[in-house]
Amino acid sequence: MARPARHRQRTVAALIGDGVLTFDFACACEVFGYDRSDLVAPWYRFLVVTQDPPPIRSSTGFALSPELGLDALDEADTIVIPGWADDFREPRPETIEAIRAAYARGARLMSICIGSFVLAATGLLDGRRATTHWRWAERLQARYPRVRVDPSVLYIDDGQILTSAGTAAGIDLGLHVVRLDYGADVANQVARRIVMPPHRDGGQAQYIETPVPATADDDPIGETLRWIVEHLDEELTVDGLAARAAMSPRSFLRHFRATTGTTPIDWILRQRIGLAQRLLETTDLPLEFIAERSGFGSAVTMRHHFARRVQTSPQAYRRTFRAAGVQPA
Repeated sequence: MARPARHRQRTVAALIGDGVLTFDFACACEVFGYDRSDLVAPWYRFLVVTQDPPPIRSSTGFALSPELGLDALDEADTIVIPGWADDFREPRPETIEAIRAAYARGARLMSICIGSFVLAATGLLDGRRATTHWRWAERLQARYPRVRVDPSVLYIDDGQILTSAGTAAGIDLGLHVVRLDYGADVANQVARRIVMPPHRDGGQAQYIETPVPATADDDPIGETLRWIVEHLDEELTVDGLAARAAMSPRSFLRHFRATTGTTPIDWILRQRIGLAQRLLETTDLPLEFIAERSGFGSAVTMRHHFARRVQTSPQAYRRTFRAAGVQPA
């Protein structure tokens, strides 16, 4: 077994308050707190920070006793904010100040579910796209009208500030952050260990509409999605895919969006980028070959889409996220 690659250690702090939502907090613990230094050494240093005096009451009735207060946020590269309590109470003024100070020094801020209300209270979401649990999107918009609330997505990566939708979407966003920090191969291994599908794309300014759901074997859209993944190197058109699904192009587009949450062009592009990322990380194949196998046709076209979606070049991505111990293909 290859030795894990060496990286600088990153510190992640989960900022909780009284009434913290149990599963939201558990998402942060599972993705960042569990020691996975067999994959990457060192793994994240994980801190639990509270704005309220312990013990902290969880949403499901048990108590937590964090030892760290707001001063510990000064050490964090990433601050994760799970949802707090059903009454959406405002964070303490000193909490708002600490979050703003962390942002000013460059820390990454990440909310899970209604943790977006805490971020919105700081003013840092003003003018930004953000998401939250769909049930509370209208409430977030009404309370903070300067936030551009988008309830249709799983998560939004706006660079330094990231927000996720309800509950399990916190794991999706956590895996996205792992991918940003350590690459797709490590994120995929973490996903397998927690039995989650590792099919989300990474990259700054990236957002995911909806996950691809499990479909019946005879579902025409599901069959088409599976076929696309196996034929990314071919020319794929809406008319051709509609014919394969035995639908008119208009009906196909409507059913495709209902199933995936996005358009065929966008979905196929994300799959091609994902395949190219895996090949860049795990093989020594030339860029032209990877571009052809991924369906981009040329390295020039692949570089264009990487610049727009991943905000880096394929060469830089390979240097940054190349897995340790990979043998040439």
